[in-house]
Amino acid sequence: MDNAQIAKEVVAALGGRENVRSVAHCATRLRVMVVDEEKIDKNKIENLDKVQGAFFNSGQYQIIFGTGLVNKMYNEVVALGLPTASKDEQKAEAAKQGNWFQRAVRSFGDVFVPLLPAIVATGLFMGIRGAINNDTILGLFGTTSEAFSSSNFYTYTVVLTDTAFAFFPALICWSAFNVFGGSPIVGLVLGLMMVNNSLPNAWDVVSKAAEPINFFGFIPVVGYQNSVLPAFFVGLLGAKLEKWLHKKIPDVKLIVLLIDERPEEVLDLLLVPFLTFLVMSILALFVIGPVFHTVENYVLAGTKFLLSLPFGLSGLILGGIHQVIVVTGVHHIFNLLESQLIAADGKDPFNAIITAAMTAQAGATLAVGVKTKDAKLKALAFPAALSAGLGITEPAIFGVNLRFGKPFVLGLAAGACGGWLASIFNLAGTGFGITIIPGTLLYLNGQVLKYVIMVLATTALAFVLTYMFGYEDDTKDVKAAKEAKEVAEEVTALSQAGVSEETVVSPLSGQSVELSAVNDPVFSSGAMGKGIAIKPNGDTVYSPVDGTVQLAFETGHAYGLKSDNGAEILIHIGIDTVSMAGKGFNQKVAAKQKVKKGDVLGTFDRAAIAEAGLDDTTMIIVTNTADYQEVTPVAQCELAEGAVLLELK
Repeated sequence: MDNAQIAKEVVAALGGRENVRSVAHCATRLRVMVVDEEKIDKNKIENLDKVQGAFFNSGQYQIIFGTGLVNKMYNEVVALGLPTASKDEQKAEAAKQGNWFQRAVRSFGDVFVPLLPAIVATGLFMGIRGAINNDTILGLFGTTSEAFSSSNFYTYTVVLTDTAFAFFPALICWSAFNVFGGSPIVGLVLGLMMVNNSLPNAWDVVSKAAEPINFFGFIPVVGYQNSVLPAFFVGLLGAKLEKWLHKKIPDVKLIVLLIDERPEEVLDLLLVPFLTFLVMSILALFVIGPVFHTVENYVLAGTKFLLSLPFGLSGLILGGIHQVIVVTGVHHIFNLLESQLIAADGKDPFNAIITAAMTAQAGATLAVGVKTKDAKLKALAFPAALSAGLGITEPAIFGVNLRFGKPFVLGLAAGACGGWLASIFNLAGTGFGITIIPGTLLYLNGQVLKYVIMVLATTALAFVLTYMFGYEDDTKDVKAAKEAKEVAEEVTALSQAGVSEETVVSPLSGQSVELSAVNDPVFSSGAMGKGIAIKPNGDTVYSPVDGTVQLAFETGHAYGLKSDNGAEILIHIGIDTVSMAGKGFNQKVAAKQKVKKGDVLGTFDRAAIAEAGLDDTTMIIVTNTADYQEVTPVAQCELAEGAVLLELK
């Protein structure tokens, strides 16, 4: 089937031109905004020739075609009359979708997600300290927990583990200002005001070691070291106020006795931060803080009540419904609840229950991959199950389990059982943000064995249920699948004749990252091919092979190369960086240009990527992985530009 015919099939399966609001594309995916999701024939799209997968994400239906082909498919569907839109326009439209509750939860998620690296790292350190701070372990070093707690090294561990939460309101305010369009530095300072040492420490007030300051005789004021909601609303309202002041201040007609040709800009610089700090500090300490601190206490009390239900009921309920909540897109509400629990108690029971729910979906997906005879479904299910095991369930849910229905339902049942077991074991992580395999590190506080038992039992239950009752190949497709496999093997044998063994070197310096750990299901699932990712510490990307530039995106965020030995390499700088429209990127090569190893392909500004709220992790993918018997990452930890990265055989 040629591209034009595939495009016609795609448009028809989307529900026709009238069901498409807009279409855009990035380096690998066709991104479609639709009027009615129910009109999409998802099964038909996923089984079309050249389609590598499809799923809903951020209000968009994303169809994976791969590097190069996606450009051609985009041109074909546009030629059929589909309306176009920029990536930013689509994201703005997606943000408007859903009811007020969904939009509010999405805002919570947008604020908390950038904070997860600090929270995750702090939680890991808490777990490590809990693992070693017992008499059995310390006895090996000739000391005791009592002696250890009075040592200078213990003080260092307290600094390491407690700082993020002591200044949590400052982090939240910073992120909220960033999300809602204010100046992040203004938000950071406002947050620091809320935990200023001049105020009675919130933890001391709770323990009765200090008393709140009563302003005007009736307003109790404390520091908000363990608070979440007050900081969030201070950040939200503060950003809105700052944006409003920016619009109004330049219009003020005053005579400014300064040697400057732009008095409005001077006024803006002086008055906006001054008024923002003045108004918001008053509101933060005397209105928002006291009010929402009280609300927060009720929310926390309700959360703890739910988690304390007898007979493991909390785990049974939450483990059974969590992935349904993920499908609805409002699961970020758990970030708020988990952060409250960590800030208040230093432990998070939700994490174990959520882990059980995600583990069950991984087990169900694995069962489908093992049982099916469809080569394409196997190729999708196994990477998706691995991705779920690493804490990213979207490929498993949307690519496999929901597609067939029963695996998802049986996964929910197994998740309920796993959540019940987590509650019975009283499992509680030392942080949140990571689950399943990486999440093991959050249970080094003496609970790791119970955690492993829960994960393995939940995985096994979901696997057995799905294998026995949840999936059967369509009998009419079995023969076709077998024939397709034979054809694929023949094609692979022919294609391998055009490639030869080679070594791919690193196109930039930085920290190596397993592809499965990348926060983008298209790359982490292996749908685009095998490879590796790098967290860069430089700003220049070099050619990893001798060959030809096939694609050089105008935005400068991605490059496609074909080596002289036949390897097709995609270098994708950052996640969703196409939305930056080239800002911060400087392309140095053009399509069809010959390059040597070490030639500069382009430069990028990591600070600009961070300012846009995006991840600069760079993926190096062998898009014709099927042409090789082995694609093996060999890089570990820190690596320099030009270091051996991948072995292709």
